[in-house]
Order: sequence, then structure tokens, then C-alpha cells
Amino acid sequence: MGNSTVGAGGSPQTDGDEPDGQHGRRPGKQRSFWKELPILIGVALVLALLIKTFLVQAFSIPSDSMQNTLQPGDRVLVDKLTPWFGSEPGRGEVIVFHDPDNWLRGESSSNPNVIQRALSFVGLMPAANEHDLIKRVVGVGGDTVECRGTGPLTVNGKALTEPYVFPGNTACSADEAGGQFKVTVPKGKLWVMGDHRQNSADSRYHSHDKNQGFVPVGEAVGRAFVIAWPVTRWATLPVPGTFDQPGINRAAAVAPGALGLAGAVPLVLWQRSRSRERGA
Repeated sequence: MGNSTVGAGGSPQTDGDEPDGQHGRRPGKQRSFWKELPILIGVALVLALLIKTFLVQAFSIPSDSMQNTLQPGDRVLVDKLTPWFGSEPGRGEVIVFHDPDNWLRGESSSNPNVIQRALSFVGLMPAANEHDLIKRVVGVGGDTVECRGTGPLTVNGKALTEPYVFPGNTACSADEAGGQFKVTVPKGKLWVMGDHRQNSADSRYHSHDKNQGFVPVGEAVGRAFVIAWPVTRWATLPVPGTFDQPGINRAAAVAPGALGLAGAVPLVLWQRSRSRERGA
């Protein structure tokens, strides 16, 4: 009787069986590195494209309209996942959004080569030659935003302290072309402004476009949450506490029908209680 041994699959084998190894089947021939390299590159590109489409995308800052928060040449990472779950931009967030109505008219654009376009398409380089802008949200649907004189900027009647405004700038511009305004943001729209208040062609200066200067929520790409490049500029982009003061958040208006229903429920319950008492 032969001795029992344990094979690779964990089942006993006798001496009469031919085990894997030197005296058995040869293991499958491993592909060379150069044959696997195209597969690895293909998988990496697909993953990069999925990440860019659904998770995070890099954008390059071309102008100084968001100084000193962002400098020209900074690369920021934008969260594209949160909007998929129905979240809308909030006050104080720095967001990237598609050009809502030719805001970039007259702006010079780069001419990336084929390689740069391909790398931008899959998200391995910042987006090239795309019609996107980056600003800070200061008003959401239902908010009343106002600038008088040089400021301060007010939201729903509350004056804001804005530490992110470019040093030497005033919160509002004194010019009548767009620096002085009072607007109520429609539902589903945003009012955006640059941190470099005297050098930002933002919502203030597009009041005559089809959206009256407001940015449709659907045009928002996502929130910029970190400066990723250059390394010396690495920093997160948190939402400031500027908009946390009491009184800025307005309670949602309740429809008259809802108020009537709320008042009718306790009345009906009270009548039922009285009927039970009489029946007893």
C-alpha cells in the first residue's frame, strides 16, 4: 500500500498518482513583460477614464480671478462624484462649471497637441481647451445677494466677512456696470463671484445673458477640494465659515395647503377622541 500525500488541491494522492511539479504537468508559460505591458496600459487608461468621468478630474487655473485662493498655473482636483447623488453646490464652495452662456467669449484658448488631448481626455492631464470656469458660490436658490458701494456683500440681509477676498480689494466694486446689484437667486440657479473681486468677470457682469448672470445648477461640474500641483502650493479648499452666521439660511416657504393640513390633523384627532368619550 502506498503512502498518502497532500497535493496542491488539498486532496490525498497515492504513490501511483502523478503529482504536479517536476515529474508532472508543466505550469502554464508566463507571458513576458512586454506582452503584458499593452494590457496593463489599456486597463490603466480605462480606469483613468472612469475616474475622470465619475469621481475626480484635474483642472488647470488659467487666470487670476480667484486670487489669492488660487493662482494661475495651479492644478485643482474636482469632486465629480457627489453631484451624482443629488447634492447641489452650497454657499462658499469653489466650483468648476461649464460656460453657461459664452462668458469666455474673446478669451484666448490653448492649442494642445494630440498627446495632450488624449491624456486630457482620459484624465491623466488637466482638462485642455475646455470651456469651463471656476468661481465661488455666494448665493443659492432663494437667496437675496446685494452689493452697495464697496461693500460688504450681503446675503439675505446679513453682511459677510470674507477673509478669502484678494488683499486690497473691496468686497463689492463701485462701478455701475455690474458692481452694484441686488438679485434674488431663482431655484436651481447659483450666483458666483471670484475672490479677486476687482478682476473677475463673474455673475455680476453677465446680467444680460440668457440666465441673467445666474449659473444653472446643471452646469456645475463639481467642487474643487484640493490644490494638487505644484507641490509647494498643496492645500485643501475647505468651505469657509463665512455663511454660517444665524439668519442667512432662510426657512423654506410652506404652501398654504400644507399649513392647512398641519392644522387639521390635531383637530381631527381631538374630534375622534370626543366621539369615543360620548360613545362610552
